[in-house]
Amino acid sequence: MSPDMPSGFPLARDEALAWLRQMQLIRRFEEASAQAYSAGKIRGFLHLYIGEEACAVGAIRALLPDDALVSHYREHGHALVRGVTARAIMAEMFGKAEGCSRGRGGSMHLFDVSRRFYGGNAIVAGGLPLAIGLALADQLRALPRVTAAIFGDGAVAEGEFHESLNLATLWKLPVLFLCENNLYAMGTALARHESQTDLTVKAAGYGLPAEAVDGMDALAVADAVRRAAARAREGGGPSFLELRTYRFRAHSMYDPELYRDKREVEQWKQKDPIIGFISRMREAGLLAEGDLERLEGEVEAEVADALAFADAGTLEPVEDLTRDVYTPREAP
Repeated sequence: MSPDMPSGFPLARDEALAWLRQMQLIRRFEEASAQAYSAGKIRGFLHLYIGEEACAVGAIRALLPDDALVSHYREHGHALVRGVTARAIMAEMFGKAEGCSRGRGGSMHLFDVSRRFYGGNAIVAGGLPLAIGLALADQLRALPRVTAAIFGDGAVAEGEFHESLNLATLWKLPVLFLCENNLYAMGTALARHESQTDLTVKAAGYGLPAEAVDGMDALAVADAVRRAAARAREGGGPSFLELRTYRFRAHSMYDPELYRDKREVEQWKQKDPIIGFISRMREAGLLAEGDLERLEGEVEAEVADALAFADAGTLEPVEDLTRDVYTPREAP
């Protein structure tokens, strides 16, 4: 075993620091987004990922660059880990043409085909049929790729969820169904919208291997995703992982958050995924003096740069607004 990879910790020092930096970047990016929203620079809906950083970092870093990723509308963290730049994401949320969707998608419709990141989908469970199509295309071309579909617990109540799991199993598609169960579908607690709150049971009903994972632990998430992805690449078909996590902020910036006890939120904050990861790095002797301060400085500079880039961005010309939206029929 390498001296940089101590027993009991699965990452070398440089890799562990990269994971920590990405979790910190998501947290600071989301905090800055909330401030920009309050200042009127971001419009529409804004759903923050604060508290769920371990899901994005653990899951996406366990995938390969050629794997496809389909997400939901709380996707800023997913896009960042996938490699979409903070500049492109912030500019998109500012509605600027330099954004990853040319300013047309906003917070809920981030997209970057060069990184096989296919949204950002505002419709609950709307990304799941897309994941089926992407995986089927790769399977037909005999490409050793996996498609990961990330969605929330509210999607489990939608017809697309059941249809997609059924087809994925029938066709043995290389799909990973990753459910970020943060216990609330918008403002509705899990027990109020699901008669069976163990979501792995629902997936097992379609014949998928199903596993519940601590979604506040990036290492646990990565281990589960890596195993499921390896199984899919070997022709073993789809898997379902329930990533049990929690969002520290309200559902969206419009949400008065009257549906959950503040004491519950504070209890979950004791499981902060970033603090927990730092503690484990310390125990493993992977944090040197000044590491945290350096990473924080780098992250703050990157977020500040993204804000400045978005502020200085350009709005799409009015004459281009119908492009890709409406094509006039040619006269006979």
